[in-house]
Amino acid sequence: MAIRWGSYKVKGFHDELIRVAGRPRPAAQALCKYLRALKDPDIQEYKAAAETAIHVMGITFRIYTEEEGAIDRAWPFDIIPRIIDRREWQQVEAGLEQRVKALNLFIDDLYHDQRIVKDGVFPESLLADSKNFRPQCIGVNPPHRVWAHICGSDLVRDADGTLYVLEDNLRVPSGVSYMLENRQVMKRVFPELFEDYNILPGFQLRLFRACLPGSADGC
Repeated sequence: MAIRWGSYKVKGFHDELIRVAGRPRPAAQALCKYLRALKDPDIQEYKAAAETAIHVMGITFRIYTEEEGAIDRAWPFDIIPRIIDRREWQQVEAGLEQRVKALNLFIDDLYHDQRIVKDGVFPESLLADSKNFRPQCIGVNPPHRVWAHICGSDLVRDADGTLYVLEDNLRVPSGVSYMLENRQVMKRVFPELFEDYNILPGFQLRLFRACLPGSADGC
């Protein structure tokens, strides 16, 4: 069905598109204007186009059940995009950079001086019982002391709209790939929206140097 803005209520929670007064947020005005003009057949057509694109691109996710084992299912996709204001994102981006650097410094310290353990910040027993800690890596110095090259940080919004990090995925950050594929699907289904917005690239390659002071890498 078409979007009924008049009956859309946002009281009691934060909506990324609509404010309490029922008006679009500044960053979402062009998007809401576009969505408001869509009719029922239009929405069904775009939804079908998205599902077709996902099928053609082979985007799936795997779930595991005791009865059937591993099952690949089509990736669920919401055709209404999420708009994040550039100024807000710049603040989030700076925080994520700082977080990735801190995580790399943490891992590097565990495989070197283990000062975080000696200072009583990180329990020694937790490290001893960790199946993921590799004694073979003690003393190893990867380029630029970067142990985790890709981090998939899950972001959630509080009721007041503040973004928080729910968790950091360093071992298997598969969520990053879904983010990239979502952007490709959006470009196929709503190419005109990319003409109205100055959208940042879906993925920006950066090297977050988590080097220790005076390291041999010269960082």
